[in-house]
Amino acid sequence: MTRFDLLLFLMVAIWGANFSLVKVALREFPELVFNALRLLIASSLFLGAIWWQQRTTPRPALSRAEWIRVVVLGLIGHLIYQFLFLGGLKRTSVANGSLIMGTTPVIVALLSAWTGHERISLQRWLGAAISFLGLYIVVGAQAGLGNPTGDLLVLASTACWATYSVASVPLLKRHSPVVVTGYTMTVGATAYTLAAVPALRSMAWAQVSPLSWGLMLASAVFALGLAYLIWYSSVQRVGSTRTAAWSNVTPVMAMSIAALWLGEGLALRQLAGAGVIFAGLVMTRRG
Repeated sequence: MTRFDLLLFLMVAIWGANFSLVKVALREFPELVFNALRLLIASSLFLGAIWWQQRTTPRPALSRAEWIRVVVLGLIGHLIYQFLFLGGLKRTSVANGSLIMGTTPVIVALLSAWTGHERISLQRWLGAAISFLGLYIVVGAQAGLGNPTGDLLVLASTACWATYSVASVPLLKRHSPVVVTGYTMTVGATAYTLAAVPALRSMAWAQVSPLSWGLMLASAVFALGLAYLIWYSSVQRVGSTRTAAWSNVTPVMAMSIAALWLGEGLALRQLAGAGVIFAGLVMTRRG
């Protein structure tokens, strides 16, 4: 295993833990306030890194067309995605949410083929079909501890994340992951914070415990900061499809941590669905 593989493993470990972290923090934080704060913190860190990067190693400026792409990606990957993900995770279990997010490699592979980045073989189509069969097993009627509305919201957020990953490839050919992530996140954070102004004004700040503040800060720095940077460094280096394959590990991490931290049980149906999803993901990757 290379040093870069270790970084990718760290990324999925952070995202796996983030499912439980968010579930706990949302017991005291309203969704809008929690997400607005962590987006503002993470985007501020990225803007500082961009400033330092430009100061030490000047990079090419973004063109007008690239700025338009940045704005669109910021709205899809940070505004809409965060609304859907947080809303879905609050309403479903960590196990269901993480397993649904585990279909990311399939969606990324299909989008990459559709946009012409790569050809898709029959084996990948079969893998996609098998994975979505597993998804139905997980989120079908009376699935485990999940909630149909929450499951659908998480699925929609997964589609947004996959779109964001694939559509960022042209930008990453000319600009660093710090620049692409920082600017798109700043766009999304700005729009999200504007939507959260009423919730921020009515927030009872004294009711939030130091633990929840710490969890929010950790989610901002590690889940939105470090893990995002590793993800886009990998997309730039090996492409979106190979990077997305690491999402296979995230559900395992998330369910294990949730079982230990939150005491969430694992239904046989969820375990069976996980096996089917992973089988389809392996077939998709090898295809």
